[in-house]
Amino acid sequence: MGRIIVAGSIAFDHIMDFPGYFGDQIIPEKISELNISFLVKSLKKVKGGTAPNISYSLALTGQKPEVLGTVGSDFEDYRKWLEGNGVGTNLIRVKEDDFTASCFINTDLANNQITGFYPGAMAFDPEISMHDIQMEDVSMVVIAPTEPAAMSKWTNELQEIGVPYLYDSGMQIPRMSAQDLVQGVMGATIAIFNEYEYEMMLKKTGLKIEEILETVELIVVTMGEKGSFLRNRTESVQVPAAKPIAIVDPTGAGDAYRAGLLKGYFEGGGLERMGQYASVTAVYAVEHKGATEHSYTIEEFYNRYKENFGGLEEW
Repeated sequence: MGRIIVAGSIAFDHIMDFPGYFGDQIIPEKISELNISFLVKSLKKVKGGTAPNISYSLALTGQKPEVLGTVGSDFEDYRKWLEGNGVGTNLIRVKEDDFTASCFINTDLANNQITGFYPGAMAFDPEISMHDIQMEDVSMVVIAPTEPAAMSKWTNELQEIGVPYLYDSGMQIPRMSAQDLVQGVMGATIAIFNEYEYEMMLKKTGLKIEEILETVELIVVTMGEKGSFLRNRTESVQVPAAKPIAIVDPTGAGDAYRAGLLKGYFEGGGLERMGQYASVTAVYAVEHKGATEHSYTIEEFYNRYKENFGGLEEW
């Protein structure tokens, strides 16, 4: 397996806990005049962004990730931390006159989330071209959520170059045109969504799953505590979620899931093995506050796998 480039947002996450339920604070008939302040009980600033989140868990599982994106002048400590954890940073561009993107996430007792995002230097991601990157030994590029213009540009360029990519449009689906979304999905090797994103994508594009599978090798839909659904052209499986020791914070679980998915994919495992690996990498993130606060050795990963899914006999 060669290099994996993970292109996406690079950010700092400000994680807050609201000791109640958002729904209790909203008056439905006044929704058009919404003006609410939530008094939170905790605030933690952690390293985040889709590209570093995914890359960190890729490195934990023994893969060779490199982050691609744009950051501000406040990034240097984050860079050193990534490099110290096995993540390549040479493809990251720095805008000295701006700040790294920041995400503000408020989670209630039902794990519902309200998020605000300041893009900062991430707004310059569309200036990056895949044609400027050495691709000969790249096994996969992950296109993770960032500026929609950058995501559309990168998928087009990767199709021109002929490098396979995992397409993760995520929370940017509402900001993307139907045409760009179709182009990104249909050119992917792997397309991944959560349940809500998947239905939104189908509605916006008019695509059917059978049409997508004419060109896409694998479709994955994550469903939180209900596990995940994986389908290729010949089979489909639903894989249960791994059991958490404690549910602390769902932030970053989806990004960690992608690392396990790619580990199974590059090891040549079937759909079930891919989904099981992904469930294990995801559950580690759920057990910690922040998307990169967890850690484990590869031996601990395999032991956790065995606890949830049984033996690891060769397939």
